[in-house]
Amino acid sequence: MSTTHEPTAKPPGANVLVVGRSPSALVTAVDILRKTGYTANATNQFDRVLTDYDAGGVDILVFGGMVPPDIKQHVRDELTRLNPEARVIQGLFGIPELIAAQVAAATCPPLPEGDEVAYDADHRCVRLTIHESADVRVEVWWATSFTPPEPTSVSERVYEKTLDPGAHVIPIPHHVPEEASFGAVTVGQSVQVFTIGPVPDSVRRLVPTSAEDKRLPDVTAVTTRIDES
Repeated sequence: MSTTHEPTAKPPGANVLVVGRSPSALVTAVDILRKTGYTANATNQFDRVLTDYDAGGVDILVFGGMVPPDIKQHVRDELTRLNPEARVIQGLFGIPELIAAQVAAATCPPLPEGDEVAYDADHRCVRLTIHESADVRVEVWWATSFTPPEPTSVSERVYEKTLDPGAHVIPIPHHVPEEASFGAVTVGQSVQVFTIGPVPDSVRRLVPTSAEDKRLPDVTAVTTRIDES
């Protein structure tokens, strides 16, 4: 089953740049973000991020997991120097809808004062307390293949209901695996993203240690432009 997460309204002028590796994940994430009102671009040309894009105009920078740490640090330092208000997000996995959900979580309104939402990892459930009725949605994503440069995944909307005020528990279905799995809970206009199962160590060991580390095969170049037709 597949769903597309719909990010909530963004602050005026929010500009998103996704720096990652997987061509299809980058292009699809940009498509989702643009369709839901964000100004969004993406690139896997790590050595050209700061020349191809106006770093000072970026409000939200998302890094993919396969971006070398020295590239991350250099781009982060320059971007935050030019725009101290910029948000930097570490992407959880190369799933386009998950990337969009993380952006939504960074830009959505906060929960009303006194409301609480949290993922209980020990019991694999979402726990929430709300003081007014609210529309609640829980979506999950998990990897089905880790083969670079195009990992595959599935998604599922596991819960959607208008809840009354009070405390509620929403279990995560048993078929959602214990590794490389993630979720997002939307309460009204507020979004929170959480990890259900961590990315395996075997995948983490694939991350290049520097820009000169060529342990991964070359990929199709992606450099999107906002004025593309």
